[in-house]
Amino acid sequence: MSKTLSRPELAVEPDAPSAATRLLRMLWRDKFAACAALFLVLALLCAIFGPALLGEAATDQNLRGRNAPPFSFERGWLYALGADALGRPLLARIIVAAQNTLLVAASAVACSALIGVSLGLVAGYSKRASQVILRLADVIMSFPSLLLAVIVLYLLGPSVTNLVVVLAITRIPVYLRTTRAEVLEIRERMFVQAAKIMGASARRIIFKHILPVVTPTILTIATLDFAYVMLTESSLSFLGIGIQPPEITWGLMVSQGRQYLTNAWWLAFWPGLAIILTTLSLSLLSNWMRIALDPVQRWRLEIGGKRNG
Repeated sequence: MSKTLSRPELAVEPDAPSAATRLLRMLWRDKFAACAALFLVLALLCAIFGPALLGEAATDQNLRGRNAPPFSFERGWLYALGADALGRPLLARIIVAAQNTLLVAASAVACSALIGVSLGLVAGYSKRASQVILRLADVIMSFPSLLLAVIVLYLLGPSVTNLVVVLAITRIPVYLRTTRAEVLEIRERMFVQAAKIMGASARRIIFKHILPVVTPTILTIATLDFAYVMLTESSLSFLGIGIQPPEITWGLMVSQGRQYLTNAWWLAFWPGLAIILTTLSLSLLSNWMRIALDPVQRWRLEIGGKRNG
């Protein structure tokens, strides 16, 4: 007599969330970091779509509305933050100026990070090239970055290209030295030594085993450096050697509004507030990224989120 055996049903386990999904969940649990990320996304959207939507409104002059006070909607919602000395709406100009402000900072950070990380990887892995690269970094760091930018822009003339090049050069040593210090520690770990024994090339070891470990630290530094570069660009524009009219940046708007601080404070206040909120948001997000991307400290965000939930 045969006995029929029933097959047990296989338990279907839910798919584990991806790394991006986990990061988004942790970000949503941290209210300060989430607000900072939302503000940066809003600033990015303004930089992308602002000039196309409000480019004409930001340049149209209305001398009858010179230095119009804020919170007045008689001329439309674009005048909610007031108008400048030529009657141009400040809200439209701040939105349009976000493109140049963020573009200069992003370009300078991307160039300096790419060059600095590349040189740092080579300097940390190769002892022969280390001394030459470090001496190059010492030469750049021997000059105050802001003073060097002032001298170069004064000699070459203020332009977007010159501004990006100068800011990128002055920030290269930050990424170079940080990457080199990380590589010096990582190359002594067991998995790197095992890759060497198995005959992996230096190029494969650097890009396959070392660079992924260094990347979280570099991303954190780049986030902070973005705020620093943006403040430097605003300082140079404030001094009159940054981006020149008819192009506009937040720093240039602050520089133009300083002449009217006694009778039209809003000309410099609103673009200055945009700079403050952006740098503050970048700092908060950088601090969150430093913990979220570190496997040793990530548990703090996960436990904190569970308690809040």
